Amino acid sequence: MNAFVFPGQGAQFVGMGKDLYEKHPIAKQYFEKANEILGFRITDIMFEGTDEELKQTKVTQPAMFLHSVVSAFCLGDAFKPDMVAGHSLGELSALTAAGCLSFEDGLRLVSKRALAMQKACEQNPGGMAAVIALPDEKIEEICAAVSEETGVVVPANYNCPGQLVISGAKDAIDAACAKLKEAGAKRALVLPVGGAFHSPLMLPAQEELEEAINQTEFKTPVCPVYQNVDALPHTDPEEIKANLIKQLTASVLWTKEVANMVADGATEFVECGPGKTLQGLIAKICKGNEAVSARGVNE
Repeated sequence: MNAFVFPGQGAQFVGMGKDLYEKHPIAKQYFEKANEILGFRITDIMFEGTDEELKQTKVTQPAMFLHSVVSAFCLGDAFKPDMVAGHSLGELSALTAAGCLSFEDGLRLVSKRALAMQKACEQNPGGMAAVIALPDEKIEEICAAVSEETGVVVPANYNCPGQLVISGAKDAIDAACAKLKEAGAKRALVLPVGGAFHSPLMLPAQEELEEAINQTEFKTPVCPVYQNVDALPHTDPEEIKANLIKQLTASVLWTKEVANMVADGATEFVECGPGKTLQGLIAKICKGNEAVSARGVNE
């Protein structure tokens, strides 16, 4: 069974999507439609802008969505998913590729999500850190203790065995990193991100996005969509909406998500979007399982 997966923020690079735009008429149509919807030429920044321009929140998230969804659309008849999933922002790409959202509505929600998250970052400054080679349970225990003593810090992204990202207030992140290293973490590295994503500090963004989601039409997808908040497959539009609203403040259960897809029959994972981040994570999650393969359809 084929599982198509869609990456989140972080894999963007200048030049992304240019080959698609030049080689596929359908890609050019969608890219130009995105320029119109967003009210600025995102393609100019994606193709020939600077790293700093591409790192702007209002640009990064729509750019990732655009590249990922159009990559899937360009596959034509080869895009026959038995299941889909996306990491964080990538969940909106997955929902759009699977027909749950129209391209226009998906892009508008991504744009609103990006702006709402930026606003929340300014209201509630925070950060994130990657923790390597420490059991999840120990990280959860330390986060809970630091949250009581210093400030909010929670597990945010369960990426693969031995790799978990925490998120929260800056002082709490620093305190947690110190304790995690003492506990034996190989690394506890503060990440260069602008806020505490997938933590309670994103509540203002969640409330803002909830209104936009409730005003958007969600259809039954062509296949089950495995969602970040519970790692389970969903096809009911109302369940999908509820989970998507929770996602901004909840942990991304990517390790369980991939494991559940494999348990449900996935044998090949195809990553649609820039980079190979998800292919690398899937290889670690499915280590030793020769029946599972991961590849990309990137440029």
